Amino acid sequence: MKIAVTYEDGNIYGHFGHTQQFKIYTVEQGTVVSSEVVPTGDSGHGALAGFLKERGVDTLICGGIGGGARTALAQAGIELYPGAVGSADDAVQALLNGALRYDPNTVCAHHEGNHSCGNHGCGNH
Repeated sequence: MKIAVTYEDGNIYGHFGHTQQFKIYTVEQGTVVSSEVVPTGDSGHGALAGFLKERGVDTLICGGIGGGARTALAQAGIELYPGAVGSADDAVQALLNGALRYDPNTVCAHHEGNHSCGNHGCGNH
């Protein structure tokens, strides 16, 4: 199993489509055996699902995420845990323990470049 987390300075980054890097964890028998921080390069919203799929990721933990990205991840077969906040390492461990706090209904909406995601950890971009 491979789990990706939108990543910045040790924490879950607040918006999937704007993340500059993912921390990708390799999990075997319920335990993290390795992890690496991988820059996204020039990948935008639509390309990030493919970026993760190419790296064998099957689970994503993130903050805010838009509807199009949700669809792309679903089509790529990647299980989604949106609306999570805090330490990336702690979130992965919580997921493995069945205790991850997240909001499955988290959705970011964009309105002509004025991005406001309300109160779910996405921040204002």
